[in-house]
Amino acid sequence: MGMSASQARFLCLTARKNNVEFEGQQINQQRTTLSNESGSYYAELCNMVVPTPPSVDDYTKVSYTFDDGALTNTITSMIAKGNGQYSVSYIQQWQDDYSIVAASSSIISKADNSYKIGSTTLRKLGDINDYNILKDPYLANLEENQIQELLEQEKYYQNMLNDTVLNNPASKNQWYVRYVKDNTTGSYTPYFYQASDVENEQNYNNGFATKNINCYSLGSTTKTKEILNTPGIVEKDSTGRYISITLYQTDKDGNILYDEDNAPISTQYSLVTNTTTDEEAYNDAMNKYNYEQYQYDQKVQEINSKIEIVQQQDKNLELQLKQLDTEENAISTEIDAVKKVIQKNVESSFKTFNA
Repeated sequence: MGMSASQARFLCLTARKNNVEFEGQQINQQRTTLSNESGSYYAELCNMVVPTPPSVDDYTKVSYTFDDGALTNTITSMIAKGNGQYSVSYIQQWQDDYSIVAASSSIISKADNSYKIGSTTLRKLGDINDYNILKDPYLANLEENQIQELLEQEKYYQNMLNDTVLNNPASKNQWYVRYVKDNTTGSYTPYFYQASDVENEQNYNNGFATKNINCYSLGSTTKTKEILNTPGIVEKDSTGRYISITLYQTDKDGNILYDEDNAPISTQYSLVTNTTTDEEAYNDAMNKYNYEQYQYDQKVQEINSKIEIVQQQDKNLELQLKQLDTEENAISTEIDAVKKVIQKNVESSFKTFNA
């Protein structure tokens, strides 16, 4: 009976040991899966593109200007032509204090084929008669010679308006005008309205305009003119920065003009270096960077959270594996003890038969 019990116990312990080893293999497989999952997260982190903040230098432009005594000129390009000569293009810029500019639009009323803004009646530009003089406070204060001068001036206004608004100074397009007094200075300022807008019946309902009519007046604007492919030479300092430019005078065909000594006619100008930064574009780029950095940080945090979960799961499996290892050691020790008992029983049995 003792030997049978020992054998039964041995078989039971062997089965338990096999089961523990099987559980250990399953845990190792799970840890391998978690390791692969963790590796994929680390690979994703490595493959992420780290946002780069914008550099101010990328949005900073260096330009060169020169003053010819009347206008400020900004160089737009300098193309080397050989023999130290360049083909220079530049933009002339000046302030025109006597230009047509947009003014606040107005609501116009219509009655008996006349048009009014408030109590002021509009009149056709360049059309002055006795009736207009009586109705217009500005005209009523003018002498006969002043009215004649005003007529000439209004012809000039019409050309300016058609040139600025319609890009056609020769246009016969008509305009309406009213003069408004500045109570501070006492001077009158003209305001102009395109006749086609004022007389358009679709713009009125029951004698009142259903929308504002565009208005123009006199004001200050910045004007530019581009000069292309002027021959010249430039001078640099020791750092390679341009410090002066010499421009040659040319005829209408672009050929350099020469004086009586057969020397090219030219003028030298000092160049001023200007550094300008596109603040709006830079701020847009910085806002984009901040948004991308926020998304990057969120993604990194999300991946790190997943890695922490995987690491915690792996730690739990490692503890289970240690428990199984302890259990396996205990079972192995007990199996060794049972083996000794069985061996002893076998030896005792053989001694009995030998006797």
